[in-house]
Amino acid sequence: MIYRHIKIRDMNDDDLINMSKRHGLSLSLDEMKAVRDYFIKEGRDPIDAEIHAIAQSWSEHCSYKSSKFYLKKYLTNLKTDYTILAMEDDAGVVEFDKDYAYVLKMESHNHPSAVEPYGGAATGIGGIVRDVVCMGAQPIALVDSLFMGDVASQKYDALLSPRYIFQGVVGGIRDYGNRIGVPNVAGSVYFDQSYNSNPLVNAGCIGIVRKDRIVRSKSYKAGDKLLLVGGKTGRDGIHGVNFASATLTRISKSSRNAIQLGNPIVEHPMMRAVLEANELGIIKAMKDLGGGGLSSAATEMVFAGGFGAEISLDDIKLKDTDMSGWEIWISESQERMLVEVLPEDVEKMKEIAEKWSLDFSILGTVVEGKKITVRYKNKKIIDMDIEFLDKAPVYQRPFERKNIEKKVSIPSEPEDLNDFALNFVSRLNNSARFNVVRQYDHTVRGSTIVGPFSGRPNLETHSDATVIKPLEDSMRGLLITSGSRPNFVSIDPYNGTLETLSEAVRNIVSTGGKPNSVVDALNFGNPERQDIMGQFVESVRAIGDFCRKFSLPVVAGNVSFYNEFRNKDIMPTPTIMMVGIIDDVTKARTTYFKKNKSQIYLVGTPCDNLSGSEYARMNNIFDGFLPAPNLSELQLEIEKIGKFSPYILSAHDVSDGGLFMALAEMSFGSGIGFNIDLGNVSASRSSVKLFSECGNQIVLEIDPIHEEEFTAEFKDLKIVRIGETGGDRIIIDEYGMNLVDLPVQDLRERWEHGLDAYI
Repeated sequence: MIYRHIKIRDMNDDDLINMSKRHGLSLSLDEMKAVRDYFIKEGRDPIDAEIHAIAQSWSEHCSYKSSKFYLKKYLTNLKTDYTILAMEDDAGVVEFDKDYAYVLKMESHNHPSAVEPYGGAATGIGGIVRDVVCMGAQPIALVDSLFMGDVASQKYDALLSPRYIFQGVVGGIRDYGNRIGVPNVAGSVYFDQSYNSNPLVNAGCIGIVRKDRIVRSKSYKAGDKLLLVGGKTGRDGIHGVNFASATLTRISKSSRNAIQLGNPIVEHPMMRAVLEANELGIIKAMKDLGGGGLSSAATEMVFAGGFGAEISLDDIKLKDTDMSGWEIWISESQERMLVEVLPEDVEKMKEIAEKWSLDFSILGTVVEGKKITVRYKNKKIIDMDIEFLDKAPVYQRPFERKNIEKKVSIPSEPEDLNDFALNFVSRLNNSARFNVVRQYDHTVRGSTIVGPFSGRPNLETHSDATVIKPLEDSMRGLLITSGSRPNFVSIDPYNGTLETLSEAVRNIVSTGGKPNSVVDALNFGNPERQDIMGQFVESVRAIGDFCRKFSLPVVAGNVSFYNEFRNKDIMPTPTIMMVGIIDDVTKARTTYFKKNKSQIYLVGTPCDNLSGSEYARMNNIFDGFLPAPNLSELQLEIEKIGKFSPYILSAHDVSDGGLFMALAEMSFGSGIGFNIDLGNVSASRSSVKLFSECGNQIVLEIDPIHEEEFTAEFKDLKIVRIGETGGDRIIIDEYGMNLVDLPVQDLRERWEHGLDAYI
């Protein structure tokens, strides 16, 4: 059947709700009424393709209807003089040097990864790469921040085993990313039982483009031709955005059909083809066919340019020849790009597509006016005002801020810190990520200067940020870091988000760069609940306040709501990807100790609070009070570390696992031990000094030759000399008492193999 009419004008409220459920539209009663009223005004009943097109465009995933009001309120006017495009197209664009710009974006692929972990994660990588490519950029780095369930537990109320999800997600990222030849260089992995059935897969990509070859996701002029380039169109991904915009309750045939099927062997030539065409200057506009398929891509691109479109689906190459018109229009089949060219360049674009063995279809024409018409087999299946189709309702949802009591539960001190330390380093959230990251190719393209691990041969440790050299004839580099602190955000959404951003800044600064731009992927529960909406609003407010304070542009973002399973919410998880600039990549700094008898300094005021820490959580304490990080102090740290950078041998921020894990990881990368005394750190208990994770602290390794200069330069900051490097043991004393005395290798062995049983 090509199409059928739906008699919506005669429907009552119950009929409208039943129709939304029956067809998987995920539209509310008020939204269905608005659709009915539109067609009453038009004096006709809609065709099925029109109803499905509206549902796609009005989905939470595509329209941001629950978040747009607050995003505009708090994140507007965050551009800088080096920002080229922010919050306007499929990805953000920021100046790299006088001739080049870098392009960046981060997206979530959460619900698909919960239902089909391998495919959901793989297509998340494919989609984020196309977001960058459609701006005309060559992808140069992939990023993934993963939030997984309790893989150590065999008891779970989940759709799939958390361990199965974890292994599938990593496998999907590995196989797609490695096969398209883009290095996966940065990210994070965090474990908590709240993600058991609703994992979070936040994928990011960075690209590089000449400024004169930046492509917009908005139509250029009337008369241009719209082309479809890439893979075939099939039934995979039907209603994918609607599925992603609703609460996950079970795995069904419809939910599996909503998962796209990725094929990196098509993605790579598609990427090569459109970049080749862009180098010739024939692409006037381009948009990735991701969520919403052609329905969203075509509508959004022509509407952004102020035009309409006349489209025919007859030339589209299909996987399933019996597909109806509405299925073709909303299919989210992957590896496809909508390309706009001048009429005289159609044959050249076809020639390039055929050279790369890609499917090529002429879709139609950009036209004057604000109408979109779509035909299939000589029948008109869509004839609508683009403004109605593209402008979903925007909600100012009510919210309530969390009432945060200033109380802190103090866990007891460990009886034996040596035994405790050996167990602590092997915990899921502290252990090495080798088993995950070593599955990814992080050196392909030959531009990775500092990878996700650094250290002496066979003694690598975690890097704070990675460093990429995008251009062959320039030493200028990009620093990349990504992560979130849901353990803090769940306690205090505002201060917890500030902590997430503080950590990102310290990661960039510790590696020798200066923060330059921010993108986010905001993952929350059901926005129709006021407490969840309160988490979201406070988190967005924190991002805005922080970035204004540090003059950082927020250039792109993504919001993922309805991350819950059977009324159990995930922890609120605002993921931040931050990019920094370093003028000379040879000056980049790593995290591992470089030599014996270096002086170890702790920079920044101690937080003296265990709330949200891994230490507290392993003692079953999940509440608490989180003080606001001192942002003025953090600004001064950026300035001072930047000035003194050539004389700092190594640096590592204090975050996950506290001061203890920061120092241990610095030792793990070289095998060089240390001897420190906690006496001067603060007046708190030893466990607080060692395992507190909040605040702005950074550990620096200073050559004794430059110690006097260092203390003079940093006199306006809180700095404490806590010890020195040397030997092959980790020794921690306090007030003349020994707390920890262990061989570096013993701790490293436990840390390195912490995930062995799970992946």
